[in-house]
Amino acid sequence: MDKLKEKFAQKALPLADEIKTLIKEHGNIVLGSYTLEQVYHGMKGMIGMVTETSKLDPEEGIRFRGYSIPELRLKLPRGAGGENLPEGIFYLLLTGELPTEDDAREVSNAWARRSHVPKHVFDMLDSLPMATHPMTQFSLAILAMQTESNFAAAYRKGISKKQYWDPMFEDVMNCIARLPRIAAYIYRRTYKNGVHIEPNPKLDWGANFAHMLGFDDEGMHALMRLYLTIHVDHEGGNVSAHTTHLVGSALSDAYYSLSAGMNGLAGPLHGLANQEVV
Repeated sequence: MDKLKEKFAQKALPLADEIKTLIKEHGNIVLGSYTLEQVYHGMKGMIGMVTETSKLDPEEGIRFRGYSIPELRLKLPRGAGGENLPEGIFYLLLTGELPTEDDAREVSNAWARRSHVPKHVFDMLDSLPMATHPMTQFSLAILAMQTESNFAAAYRKGISKKQYWDPMFEDVMNCIARLPRIAAYIYRRTYKNGVHIEPNPKLDWGANFAHMLGFDDEGMHALMRLYLTIHVDHEGGNVSAHTTHLVGSALSDAYYSLSAGMNGLAGPLHGLANQEVV
């Protein structure tokens, strides 16, 4: 077991027992009331899940595990060019602890080892009409990787419920590792006439993404690290996060769940708003 997975197990498994106790002892507590309008409008304003990774305050902005963005810019490990590594804030979100430089580098190395995308994913993308929206391509590509699901394979073999977290962890890490390659491939296919750029295994996660998009100056690498760091999480109650959680509650694996979340993100009242603003 690698160090990050071991650290996650040390944190998450006792927490799971705490949650079971909390539900057993206080499960009948009423959290609020809701209206017919809220039900019809997609659970608008209703508490539907619990999240501890980030909180968005209308006055002071977003906090990740209690830290503001200015605080994290001082505390998180940095890459070349002076910007924080996304691998560092991922470690913080996963474990609740600030990472050392070695911790962040270990995440970066783990994602590099896991980053190979199966050929059939690219073949599927190339079969789509060129006018297919990039978010449609992205969702389909994530779903196409479901053939690699460790959780689905383990569930078919009858894995114990207590061990569900293990193959799910593997799927999530593999999926995150491969997303930059897929996103860059879609970008180059859609906007750069399908002229693709191979990954550079010597670069960290964010810099490699910028490289595969076609930007090799250090300033763009640093900007990509910053962009990915500050967009890493956005509370758990938004459409895409809630959808991922909801689909996962049916024991759908990480690929099914994330693809579903991307479909929610594609809406103009969620992530598509970014495109419309641009």
